[in-house]
Amino acid sequence: MKIAILRETRRWKDRRVAIIPATALKILKKWPSVKIFIQPSEVRVFSDKEYEDVGVEIKEDISDCDVLIGVKEVSEEALIEGKTYIMFAHVAKKQEHNKGFFRVMAQRKITLLDYEYFTNEAGLRLVAFGHWAGVVGAYYAIMGILKRYHDFKIPHPSALYDAEELYEVVKKVRIRPLKIVITGDGRVGQGAAKVLQNSGIKKVEVADFLEKSFDFPVYCILPFQEYVQPKAESAKTYNDFFTSPEEFESTFQRLTKVADVYIPCHFWHPKSPLFFTKEDVAQKDFKISMVADISCDVPGPVATTIRTSEHETPYYDIDRETLEEKTTFSDKNNITVVAVDNLPTALPRNSSESFSTDLLKNVFPYLFENDSEGIIERATILKNGTITPRYGYLSDFLK
Repeated sequence: MKIAILRETRRWKDRRVAIIPATALKILKKWPSVKIFIQPSEVRVFSDKEYEDVGVEIKEDISDCDVLIGVKEVSEEALIEGKTYIMFAHVAKKQEHNKGFFRVMAQRKITLLDYEYFTNEAGLRLVAFGHWAGVVGAYYAIMGILKRYHDFKIPHPSALYDAEELYEVVKKVRIRPLKIVITGDGRVGQGAAKVLQNSGIKKVEVADFLEKSFDFPVYCILPFQEYVQPKAESAKTYNDFFTSPEEFESTFQRLTKVADVYIPCHFWHPKSPLFFTKEDVAQKDFKISMVADISCDVPGPVATTIRTSEHETPYYDIDRETLEEKTTFSDKNNITVVAVDNLPTALPRNSSESFSTDLLKNVFPYLFENDSEGIIERATILKNGTITPRYGYLSDFLK
């Protein structure tokens, strides 16, 4: 099997890579029948030479390779007919902006595997950038707090070498007594919490967060049981939330009355309940003045997230009454929003290292040997351009 590591062509300045040099070396040693090639790149966080040093050949034309591995979507003009691609394709949830991209892949008889759907039999994801999304998103929250409330600047995360340097930066800052709430206690939420902890912000229990006042900044982190509950007429239990989210209703509104900053890190499905609506935001007791939306679903459960933003300009303001966009940091009555949808790109070294390690441990044994547990099968959306049965619901989207 010939593997090609792709140069990122769809997202500008994405320096991440799915297979780092150390992982490539381990693959070559463990599976001698696998050959690895890599397209040259001037922006990738690991240099071409680092790959050459471990025996990976630099190759621009990878048309003779079998499996082409990138991180994000491949530009349409770069798609090679009949190949197998592994990437975050962003089509399985019928993302409208990728409808044309999905069509081109089908027309070119491509086999598509999506990282998001490499799961075990229980449905748990095996590879993800989530932790680093949480880290960078929370760092943007701290940046925004310092700008909005203190008129103070810290370096942009992309200017830092790695996460350790990022943690050192936030250890030196001090912010006013604010209440910060995180929804979701998985990889993303824990990544965000680590930044807040390094910032000296104290974690408190939900009950204290709701009822007590503090003269220092605090945060609480909510598992899903703390922000949704089964509907009164439903027999569903909390364990059913991820399979039947429409059977639940939000209990988050009580947090909007006491929190200053909101960091969404939760699981969300289009059938899940909304966290808050436009009408909620307009209420006089709606206290939140900053939303660092790491989950970043548009349109989604957080009414103030009206669009995504870019690393170069991560913030925008929202008018509370109309939810119209306003000039950033222009009025203290506005709500400031961070909605960058590719957060881990700001820490390309850390995110690439952990992602590559997860692939080596959880996916490559089934890709290079026998898919005995159905891991490759579950992640295959297209097979030679045809939608697989598991993703049959995408047929109307493709047409």
